[in-house]
Amino acid sequence: MRVYISVDIEGVAGISHWDEARKTHADYGQFRDQMVAEARAACEGALAAGATAITVKDAHASGRNLMAGALPKPAELISGWSGHPYMMVQEIDETYDAAAFIGYHARAGAGGNPLAHTISGSVHEIRINNAAVSEYHIHSYAAALAGVPVVFVSGDRTLCEDIASWQPATRTFATKWGEGASQHTVHPQVAIDGIRTGIQAALEGDIHAARLELPDRFSLQITYKQ
Repeated sequence: MRVYISVDIEGVAGISHWDEARKTHADYGQFRDQMVAEARAACEGALAAGATAITVKDAHASGRNLMAGALPKPAELISGWSGHPYMMVQEIDETYDAAAFIGYHARAGAGGNPLAHTISGSVHEIRINNAAVSEYHIHSYAAALAGVPVVFVSGDRTLCEDIASWQPATRTFATKWGEGASQHTVHPQVAIDGIRTGIQAALEGDIHAARLELPDRFSLQITYKQ
């Protein structure tokens, strides 16, 4: 079984401010460590479920946050950005059986996470077929183009609730919830354990149930901030 794992930082346990997501700030280190730990836990859960090959995409900012040596063998790491049109699921293709998204977050304007955004801080909202979407939705569609179901997602509770109504067959784990600039987070180890067991259960279940049916056409609307 081949598994693709895309990892962001704004949905990992504990992170609550942009300074904690940027390499140039002193606060970044401990939350980068949590991003690494959650990525590693996802790999461990996938291996426990029988994965024989894992590709991890570092999908935050420069794409240079994770270290290949911090992941369990045989996981491979994609760092940086190549300009691939699938962006946060760069190089995903039909050879993968399933995908998982770790550290993902609510869409711009949704609340529930002080770091909620969609792709860029300059974007107010992205709508596909008249529905406001998050980075999860956009990259689930990209995975679906390759025929790959997204079976597990971890991130803030607002995103998890959105997924439950949009694709209930996708298993989720909520790392935190909040209002405005405030958040309430689970213990970092609870998130690590929940991700490990959650992705294992998702991969051991009916992965095909999480497959998306693509619409016949796409209408895209992007609204930028003033």
